[in-house]
Amino acid sequence: MKIRKFTISDTSLERSPGEQADVFVGNLVDERHGGPITIGYGRYAPNQSLTETMAVDDVMIILEGRLSVSTDAGTVTAGPGEIVYMPKGEAVTIRSHEEGAVTAYVTYPHWRPAHA
Repeated sequence: MKIRKFTISDTSLERSPGEQADVFVGNLVDERHGGPITIGYGRYAPNQSLTETMAVDDVMIILEGRLSVSTDAGTVTAGPGEIVYMPKGEAVTIRSHEEGAVTAYVTYPHWRPAHA
């Protein structure tokens, strides 16, 4: 893969694997491209939540709206320009607020095979 620039319009968003909530993701770089990481965008409808134990290390950059991420240790809330790191093995609940949220993410290693 050569150096590329991406925008959210470059991806087609699909429901997050295994989730019933209105949470959608779209990978732009993943295992199919030969690199070690997954890069993509996410979109959370208003007032949605998902709970999972992180199968990979995940970095989420909030582009629009707000998200709260809760663990046994507490809750962090992030808005535009802020970054949330969720380490592999951490049990998290991610909740969007009334305005929903748009994120960019990077995972290591690839999250799709980790959820298979």
